[in-house]
Amino acid sequence: MLDLIESRYDRQERISWWDQSKLRAARVLVVGAGALGNEIVKNLALVGVGQIDIVDMDSIEGSNLARCALFRDSDRGRPKAEALAHAAAEINPEVRLAAYVCPVQQLGAAWLLQYDVVIAGLDSREARLWLNASCRRMGMHWIDGAIEGLQGIVRVFGPEGACYDCTLGEKDRAVISHRRSCALLSPEELASGKTPTNATTASVVAGLEVQEAIKMIVGRLDLLALTGKVWRLDGETMMTSVVEYTEDQDCMSHELVETWVSAPAEYASLQDVITQVALARNCPVDAVYFPDDVITVEPCAKCGGGEQVIGLRPLLSLGAGRCVSCASALRMESRTSIDTTDDLSSVAWDRWLWPRREAISLRVGDEYVHVILEGRS
Repeated sequence: MLDLIESRYDRQERISWWDQSKLRAARVLVVGAGALGNEIVKNLALVGVGQIDIVDMDSIEGSNLARCALFRDSDRGRPKAEALAHAAAEINPEVRLAAYVCPVQQLGAAWLLQYDVVIAGLDSREARLWLNASCRRMGMHWIDGAIEGLQGIVRVFGPEGACYDCTLGEKDRAVISHRRSCALLSPEELASGKTPTNATTASVVAGLEVQEAIKMIVGRLDLLALTGKVWRLDGETMMTSVVEYTEDQDCMSHELVETWVSAPAEYASLQDVITQVALARNCPVDAVYFPDDVITVEPCAKCGGGEQVIGLRPLLSLGAGRCVSCASALRMESRTSIDTTDDLSSVAWDRWLWPRREAISLRVGDEYVHVILEGRS
């Protein structure tokens, strides 16, 4: 008797350019587990992407249940990333899923290197800006989607051409600058109104995001329709349009680093890394450059409370610049680079707030050595 059992993926494998083996071997990072993230993960699981990692810092609220296909009433209060990973595993047991309950910045730019593509369903300019700069440095594509009311957009940013930073206007930059300057002192500065959204718009936008991701994964970059462009949907009139972005030749996010090395297996401080690089290159290290502002927060001068905190700006908690005991503003120092004699280079590495995997750049003579460091705290 003939075996009439069809492959789970039979219908999609009938698409002429489809390659299920590449999807099965792929690893995708989904940033955001809200309405868009639910639909993105659902689609990735259905098509059989081998590994789906989900990062989101928030927990499920009642209003999420009307917009997020895979959340249930019993999930209230549960971390979104964990609930979404659990639900997607039930959709397709062949897919591996992992959840990270944290801001994406805590993973670090070098963490992204293990993925074939990054797909975002974010509602934060700051997170988008970080993700854009990080993917650009790593030479990666990332796919952005956004929804508001019945409006939606999808866009693809690659290692070349226009990036997300290129699309920002003066008003966007002013808002980001204000929020960055206030966040360490006043968490209330980040409070904002709720954006109106609905499930149908999320479904359409996420579907197109995953469609572009599939093309990347199977190696059909020639089929990508939205690289450096934005697809817009007006759900009220059902009008759509595609507009190409203009690249800003002076964009600060256009750093591309092609070669990275891992830090020595055992290092207790930045000074150990500096010493090893200098020995390997037979040339002294002149300076160390960080991927973002390094903030040093000193103990409270008024009441003596707290202890010194050192870390990249995105990893410091909201309000970290104000004393928890007396509410006084704490003395803070910000820098994006240090020379090798700076006291900061000798501070024990396990005292730093550092992402899971991030990179620094060491200037050695006329060149730069880019070193990946693992977080210890």
